[in-house]
Amino acid sequence: MTDSSDNTAPPPPEGRARTIIFGSQHDRIMARLEGLDPELAAHIQAFAYDTVYDSSALDLKTQELIACALLVSLGSPPELRTHLRGALNAGATEAELRGALMLCVPYLGFPRTVAGFEALKNYLDAQEKKKG
Repeated sequence: MTDSSDNTAPPPPEGRARTIIFGSQHDRIMARLEGLDPELAAHIQAFAYDTVYDSSALDLKTQELIACALLVSLGSPPELRTHLRGALNAGATEAELRGALMLCVPYLGFPRTVAGFEALKNYLDAQEKKKG
């Protein structure tokens, strides 16, 4: 079975996923990456976001929920925080994030999953402090 190119939607504007995921933190995140290495930052922007994310058949919310689970598996807290925020920016609910993280238990075990939930709690607590 092949897909017909006649019914495909045009690709989203370049950088759309990155803009939504990074949200108000876009400039800070890009500055952090460029501070590490400008070429690395350019590759992340052009490949990970402007190519992979923006050309996926999955909606952005689903991509971000998957990214969160994958980052839990890698034990990568700074990037997990970015993508927890990104999932919420893309329309995921807290319950959906918790569900995605809970799926990590049978595949990754409790220690990594607990760390993922801790990152989520820390992020949500920080958001509450900003509101109050």
